[in-house]
Amino acid sequence: MAWFPRKPIVVPVDFSRPSFDALDAALEMVSEPRDVWVLHVMPTDIVGDRWSPRRDEARAELEARLRERGVHGVSCEVLYGDPGSEVARFAEERGAELVVMASRGRTGIPRLLLGSVAERVLRLAHCPVLIVRGSTP
Repeated sequence: MAWFPRKPIVVPVDFSRPSFDALDAALEMVSEPRDVWVLHVMPTDIVGDRWSPRRDEARAELEARLRERGVHGVSCEVLYGDPGSEVARFAEERGAELVVMASRGRTGIPRLLLGSVAERVLRLAHCPVLIVRGSTP
């Protein structure tokens, strides 16, 4: 019997196959799906001034994808901003025990130009971060 309160696991998804592989890994770590927060962060440059409709569209898409995969009982949130910063902030606000996320494995110029969301979360997160190398998108 555990005397410690359960803390959530945060799983950022970008609708890629590797990000849903990370969700599968997180679900294997918990006894209850309710202990998992699935988070999608829309970059500010994509959202612009149409935040509300795009947020609703992203949430509907996320919930549909979860249903397709047979995932029920998790909590979902859609935010906008810098993905790395928002994932770290969200995890801290929720008192997360762990962030489980995919690495897309970018190398070379794309990584230098775009950076890595996973690397940013690793630097900013207050809790451990598990990077799951998923299958190719």
